[in-house]
Amino acid sequence: MLKIGPYTFAHNLVLAPMAGVSDAVYRKICRTCGADYTLAEMVASQKQLWESKKSSTRQADRSDPEPRAVQLLGTDPQELADAAKWQAQQGAQIIDLNMGCPAKKVCSVAAGSALMGAPDKVARIFDAVVTAVDVPVTVKIRTGLDVENKNALEIALLAQQYGLQAVTIHGRTREDKFNGSAEYDTIRKVKQSLDIPVIANGDINTPEQAKFVLEYTSADGLMIGRASQGYPWIFREVNHYLATGTTLPPPTLDEFYNTIIEHTRGLHQLYGEMLGVRIARKHIGWYSQHLENGVALRKTFNQLTDPLEQLKLIERFFDRAENTAPAQTAVN
Repeated sequence: MLKIGPYTFAHNLVLAPMAGVSDAVYRKICRTCGADYTLAEMVASQKQLWESKKSSTRQADRSDPEPRAVQLLGTDPQELADAAKWQAQQGAQIIDLNMGCPAKKVCSVAAGSALMGAPDKVARIFDAVVTAVDVPVTVKIRTGLDVENKNALEIALLAQQYGLQAVTIHGRTREDKFNGSAEYDTIRKVKQSLDIPVIANGDINTPEQAKFVLEYTSADGLMIGRASQGYPWIFREVNHYLATGTTLPPPTLDEFYNTIIEHTRGLHQLYGEMLGVRIARKHIGWYSQHLENGVALRKTFNQLTDPLEQLKLIERFFDRAENTAPAQTAVN
């Protein structure tokens, strides 16, 4: 059972905070499918961006189920501390620090996983943020900068020393990005050395793999990211397999239809018609990979610019009556 600060989760599966993916609509769908703990996509710590249009969809939302978790990205200890305090005032109940993102535009400014090369700065960040807020602080890291510099244990021990409540480790280095296969020996080593919860991440894409990683590393939880894209049912399948050792049947076409319609409508409402239409395309691309004739759905869907036409196409694809209500435009 996964526990972070005062929060205990019925299941030990966590939805990863994926930039441009893990918005409120996506988090709700994944929670419905069995992800008890969901993290919002990362938010930049710079004060001038706190209330920007882009960041507005990534802030803590008091309508979300508890605990509401926000991930912060930055390099300056005081800036991150101020941002954490502001997010907590907005309703965030867990603050997660991003020290795992390998993206070039993030690492080029020494943020994300690049911070792992500066343990002294990491210590100052941990100290500043934990001191600034009364809510639990966690961190997501990688195994190190590269295969010759794996220092996840050093960073994780600093996290425990400065009062963080959990550490998530992606089983790749910064240099690996998402190439090759994740390794779990480092995660296992960290878990053996820490008293606070450790969450394993990386290549957990089947129930069988989830069971192996959980048992091999003795991790307290598993974080799933890319495997949930277009297939949020991965969470219920893993939960069921871990509990029973048996495999659930795949989702029905009805479940695909209802989820895709809910997801598409939700994106139109959250982002407004123009942006919502564009964002929906990538999600339909992911769903289509699990559907017979999904390629045809994706190609046609990508050509549409009207939200109502997107919904009508989904209904036609699943051979449903065309009774879709017009999409609601978000109020900015």
